[in-house]
Amino acid sequence: MPYRRSATVQARLDAQEETILRVAVALLADHGYAGLSIVAVAAEAGVATGTVYKHFASKAELASAVFRRAVGHEVDAVVRAAAGPGSTVERLSAAVETFAVRACKNPKLAYALLAEPVDPGVEQQRLAFRRAYARAFEAVIRDGVADGSIPAQDPALCAAAIVGAVGETLIGPLAGEPVPEAVVPEIVAFSIRALGVRE
Repeated sequence: MPYRRSATVQARLDAQEETILRVAVALLADHGYAGLSIVAVAAEAGVATGTVYKHFASKAELASAVFRRAVGHEVDAVVRAAAGPGSTVERLSAAVETFAVRACKNPKLAYALLAEPVDPGVEQQRLAFRRAYARAFEAVIRDGVADGSIPAQDPALCAAAIVGAVGETLIGPLAGEPVPEAVVPEIVAFSIRALGVRE
């Protein structure tokens, strides 16, 4: 008969994994992927390196889990802003502003999520999450085209272009702190103009 963990043991393991992930996200925010070693995570979490390996078979697996956790929070914030109150143009502005402001508040983490060289597993996830950002923008653009506040255009294509433009625009400022204050309003204004909306 195979061994089955008790609910208590499983709860302890889940809490341990949560601590490891929380610590790893903090290390990523402070030091980027270069500082995200199994040894560093174990030391910060107060566990043995073998304990980290029980939860994550390799540094690549840990990095993928950390990326999912960190970028998931960012995507959720953008999705909420895109679905918020206001006109379609106001919602789109809020979504772009949310993306940019959150990146500028934690430039090291944002750079790690957007551009720092990573292994192929994390790079695949980057592509998936770019599509998730694009879907949030696409929904607003589609609504704007439907209500006439945004000129007729391909919402999916334009949303992907905005994600690419915003991400690429932020990479330079994020790599060299501090981020200039004018970056966020300029990115928002550019995104609105790119869709053909008159300010």
